[in-house]
Parts: sequence; structure tokens; C-alpha cells
Amino acid sequence: MAARAAALIGSSLFLAWPGASQEGAGAAPILSRLEAGQWELRGAAGARFASLCLGNPILLTQPRHGFTACTRDVVAADQSSMTVNYSCAGAGRGRTTIRIETPRLVQIESQGLDRGIPFSLRAEARRVGPCA
Repeated sequence: MAARAAALIGSSLFLAWPGASQEGAGAAPILSRLEAGQWELRGAAGARFASLCLGNPILLTQPRHGFTACTRDVVAADQSSMTVNYSCAGAGRGRTTIRIETPRLVQIESQGLDRGIPFSLRAEARRVGPCA
């Protein structure tokens, strides 16, 4: 499996996870509408700051904690968005809201603690093709 890639945007670090598995995808039914494949994440100014091969869309709910084993609680959901609180033992926690615009375009807002350091990020995630 390829190594995790890290990219900086402002003071926010976003981890990308190539080759993510489908395991756990049933935890968030609205995320099943998203298409698997290569996704790019862009910040508020439109600058690309991460690329990932998305297999399991639940990983979008924990953008600062990658493959870390986390527990998640969906605190709000409707047809086009969901908010999740998550906790990763020893690594941190967060709250993420994902708004699905299309099966190939989502808006992500997340904030929390990553190993005791606060983070806040906003990103647009867009499917750009099949995984390489």
C-alpha cells in the first residue's frame, strides 16, 4: 500500500489515504451515494491540497486522522448532508459536516483536536476519475 501523503494548506494538515478499503461504508448511508475513484480536495481559494483514492467514503468524516481506528456518531443527517462526531483513541477527535452536492462533489467542514492541537478546515472534494 502506498504511503500516506500529507499536504499543507494554511495551518491545516490534510492526510490523504490511497487505496482505502470499503470496510465500514455502511456506517453512513448517504455517503454510499458518492462514487469511488480518485478525488481532489481544494481549499477555499481553490488551491489543490490533497488527492486520494477514495474507496471508503466514511474516511471523509475524519480528515485529520486518516486510517486511525475511530468511533463515529452521526449527530444529524438529511438527504444531502450529515454531521459526525468522531473520536480516535490516543489521536484526537473531531466534528465534521459533509454536504453532498452531487455523487462527484462534496463540501467538507471539520474541526477538532489532532494529538492535542486544534484544527479547523474547509474543503471541496471532487471526483476527477478512476484511481491510478
